[in-house]
Amino acid sequence: MDYTIQIAGEAGQGLQTTGASLVRIFCRLGYHVFSHQDYMSRVRGGHNFYRIRVADKPLSASRQSIHILVALDRDSIDIHRDEVHQHGVILYDPGDAAEQPAGAIFLPTPFARLAEEKGGRKIMANSVAVGAVLGLFDMGVETAETVVRESLESKSDEVIDSNLRALRAGRHHVREHCTILDNFRADPPGSEKLMLINGTQAIGFGAVTAGCRFYSAYPMTPSTGVMVYLAGKSEEHNIIVEQAEDEISAINMALGASYAGVRAMTGTSGGGFALMTEGLSLAGMTETPIVICEMQRPGPATGFPTRTEQSDLMFVIYGGHGEFPRVVLTPGTPEQAFLAVNKAFDLAEKYQIPAFVQGDQYLADCEWTCAGFDFGKLSYRDYRLRGQALRELTEYRRYAFTENGISPLAVPGESEHLVVVDSDEHDEDGHIVEDGPTRIRMVEKRLHKKLERLRGEISPPELYGAPRPETVLVGYGSTYGVMRETVDLLAATRSVAMLHFSEVYPFPRPDAFDYLGLLRGARHTLCVELNATGQFARLLRAETGFVCSGRVNRYDGRPFTTDELAAAVRARLEAE
Repeated sequence: MDYTIQIAGEAGQGLQTTGASLVRIFCRLGYHVFSHQDYMSRVRGGHNFYRIRVADKPLSASRQSIHILVALDRDSIDIHRDEVHQHGVILYDPGDAAEQPAGAIFLPTPFARLAEEKGGRKIMANSVAVGAVLGLFDMGVETAETVVRESLESKSDEVIDSNLRALRAGRHHVREHCTILDNFRADPPGSEKLMLINGTQAIGFGAVTAGCRFYSAYPMTPSTGVMVYLAGKSEEHNIIVEQAEDEISAINMALGASYAGVRAMTGTSGGGFALMTEGLSLAGMTETPIVICEMQRPGPATGFPTRTEQSDLMFVIYGGHGEFPRVVLTPGTPEQAFLAVNKAFDLAEKYQIPAFVQGDQYLADCEWTCAGFDFGKLSYRDYRLRGQALRELTEYRRYAFTENGISPLAVPGESEHLVVVDSDEHDEDGHIVEDGPTRIRMVEKRLHKKLERLRGEISPPELYGAPRPETVLVGYGSTYGVMRETVDLLAATRSVAMLHFSEVYPFPRPDAFDYLGLLRGARHTLCVELNATGQFARLLRAETGFVCSGRVNRYDGRPFTTDELAAAVRARLEAE
């Protein structure tokens, strides 16, 4: 069992409600789900779709071929008709089509009429659509009714009952009128209880479990979901969430909270991070711990506000003026994102540096099912000087020269010691200096000594596939799932593997895992990226000297599907 369902139409037609309901229903029933959305930057109108893949096995990417297309307007039929599987079906409202399409693939489904007749209002057409999809699989409505009740719990009983009647009407209509029901057979679901989560929820969850106590941000797609999640947990977990007036204020607020003694985080996308770079350098000079969540979208300028891209990698690694260490983690799954936030906080506090968790719109909005996260991999240690330990010190120097470059970090107000920071070059006490020798020692302390130790903290890339592959797909970040499934598709006829980097700066050493030996031993090495210039391929070359034999780049604002990436890889291999 492996089906792709796509709900398509205009913003405002309820396609997000339809898609989100189906995803939750399938998950509750015990099926594995992967979903992603494609939507325009507008409240109403335009063309949007919600793609859901449901199977009886774990999933990590979308497929291109559609088995069920729920077309909420006529344009959706024209746009997606060629993507529908030869044994698929298109559900459409005959009231929206002046000319009725013909063929067994089309199933007229009067969403609006059934919603009005059974629910009393046309707005309940999305409930009819949910019932229609369940009808194709001959699934019962008990679980669906529970999900509908939960999603409408703030509404009246009358509204809930009306939606349930509309849902049942959609299911009944399909069972009565569809002539190709045998094409949609749902295997028995697994007994394992599954968790459903998207990337921004995983990042927010990671911040909560890492002990984040302050989050400031200015809303910017696709990072806003992190702020929304944390705001929803703020009272329960004693987290202050501040919507700043701009990104300059957001990063400075977080730095102030970190200086005051709590774990602090901010989030943005590329355009907002451009405003944060001065604050980033302030963190570098003052050695103030901070975690920054940078979720990418296509630029430059406003670009595609609601699309995806991996074009900020170099910007995050080299952003800011002056030289100072940082960490850049690039998770590719919700669990990797959850663990990356925990590691980012730990490294930021341990080394007193800025630490980045970088994702993109695809990672942010995709929903995955999984058995759960491995909490055994979490770590928490308070690296700050507090209370009695601080008061017992005979002297405190904020920027004391140490063997490992890490100076004591005290909390202001907890002792008689002066706790100070300075954005100018300074001495061990934090006072401004102008002399060259002190400058040299401070640069060596906060840059060279820390950076060398940081390299040992970075995990090697993950290898999936053949142990000694002839072809290696190389990538980082959100390409994890699609590369993994592409390896599975190609493995029947080729010796192929995936090498995925979820931690990219400082670049991982090859001593724990000789990934350079593996790359040099492969005949084909293709770097897969969602950008135009191959930023990760260039970073790999700059840091290791290794040059990939080819690149597979996409930069139209959309993610790869498994079918598209597999076809692109085959084409490149044939060309080589």
